[in-house]
Amino acid sequence: MPDDSQPLEAIVATWLLHLQHEKGAAENTLSAYGRDLAQFAGFLGRRLGRPASLLDVQSLDQRTFRAFMAARRKDGIESRSLSRTMSALRSFFSWLERREIAKNRSVLQVQMPKKPHGVPKPLTVDKAQATVASGMAQKVDWIAARDTAVLLLLYGCGLRISEALGLTRAEAPLAGRDSILINGKGGRERMVPVLAVVQEAVAGYLELCPYPLHASDPLFVGAKGGPLSPRIIQLTMKRLREDLGLPDTATPHALRHSFATHLLSAGADLRQIQELLGHASLSTTQIYTEVDRDRLIAVYDAAHPRA
Repeated sequence: MPDDSQPLEAIVATWLLHLQHEKGAAENTLSAYGRDLAQFAGFLGRRLGRPASLLDVQSLDQRTFRAFMAARRKDGIESRSLSRTMSALRSFFSWLERREIAKNRSVLQVQMPKKPHGVPKPLTVDKAQATVASGMAQKVDWIAARDTAVLLLLYGCGLRISEALGLTRAEAPLAGRDSILINGKGGRERMVPVLAVVQEAVAGYLELCPYPLHASDPLFVGAKGGPLSPRIIQLTMKRLREDLGLPDTATPHALRHSFATHLLSAGADLRQIQELLGHASLSTTQIYTEVDRDRLIAVYDAAHPRA
């Protein structure tokens, strides 16, 4: 049983280890939750004039949680991030109670921030194809070949950027491997088909890559041979937005949205798309029906003679 004087940061560190080893939380989730609780601990410390302890946590009231959320909003944090912060706090306090470390349900009495109802903004088929084909003409540039292979995995397989960059050399989708096993959010595994054009792009990159890659090494590496940073692909998309006249919403994740929307437009079943994307709930996938409906209405307005 932890001492009541134990610093809050130490308790939070134990909780994050629980999420990592017992819940299999994704690295991005652990990082985000860690930042959220660090912000909360810092907020309490400033109010108390000293580092917050476990005893302080047990006496918090609704007003303290609301004041913290108000301070975060004043710092320019948007509702979506605030909602995640509140989810992190609720999860933390629930864990404290289950482990009989502390009990304080005041956080449950604070209303969750309303998240804006965002609709994915996919690229058109032509724009998506132009994006992934941008590096194919540069046959001698291994960096361009690498970026093309990554972008094709996002658009051709619907992978998240973290999933594409998480592949090892042994998992490389080459000729003869028509599908790959992806370990996605929450540790959910899914089998994803791989198109021949994706296999060819990965093979082309490996042929040009100047670094020897062993089976357990990352499939995609940076200019100095280390693991490729997602930031590099984000910068590649920024350059392509300028070169191809793409909208500001054309991000690496927009290629995943495009994958789902274009499949739906071509008649794919929503349940199949759910499986391919690795969504835990069908309701998450259903947002793409709104995108497709908007596209159909736009086509109708532009084409119907009486529109």
